[in-house]
Amino acid sequence: MLLELCKWLQDLQWATDLRESVWMFPLVEGTHLLALAISVGTLMIIDLRLAGFLLKQERVSEVSNRIMPWSLAGFLIMFVTGILLFASQAVKAYGSIYFRIKVVMLLLAGINALVFELTLRQSIATWDTDQKPPLRARLAGMFGMLLWAGVIAAGRTMAYNF
Repeated sequence: MLLELCKWLQDLQWATDLRESVWMFPLVEGTHLLALAISVGTLMIIDLRLAGFLLKQERVSEVSNRIMPWSLAGFLIMFVTGILLFASQAVKAYGSIYFRIKVVMLLLAGINALVFELTLRQSIATWDTDQKPPLRARLAGMFGMLLWAGVIAAGRTMAYNF
């Protein structure tokens, strides 16, 4: 069923046009990679602060509040361009183990962020200025870095194995 859905999606006229375009596909892919750099690069700063490795003199909330708009903007662009790239080669992506790994790691990164927001963010006032945040916050930061590194590695490996 999913394979048929991928085939249908890939055969849509706009997806075919994108896949076969000399200029649009590289433009969309390049935009995807630049947005990835903005989103993940800025998330790394936040995660490094959460892990207690960077900006130790800065409040966690201040680092997050200043950087998160950039992370979210990059993520939105990355998400839209990723959907376009997927649609243009949906059957290949469906058959790629690297794509499946990428999706699982994206979901886990989202769960990690959600758990942080719903639990640790509620108590941030008690540890916001600590040079070394509590263990759960440090783990959230380290898991975030690890998961995003995995997303990038799987995505790049997928691209080179099509």
